[in-house]
Amino acid sequence: MSKQQLSDPITLRLPLDVLAGTEAVAGACDRSRSWIIVRALKSYLAQEGREVLEIAEARRAIANGEGIDAKEMSVRTG
Repeated sequence: MSKQQLSDPITLRLPLDVLAGTEAVAGACDRSRSWIIVRALKSYLAQEGREVLEIAEARRAIANGEGIDAKEMSVRTG
């Protein structure tokens, strides 16, 4: 299996309760804190992060005049 490319190290300050939770999970599954944090970030990006990007794209489309007016939409559906 090939190694995944990694970024340069980053510094991150966590609230103490988040750090404690991270360490507890890492210990329970015999993984590093970094592994737990990467998994958490991937999960966030796949769910909420994707939603944030979709909303941003919709706002850009509306700003470019690509949206449908709410009044026009109610005429189409009603």
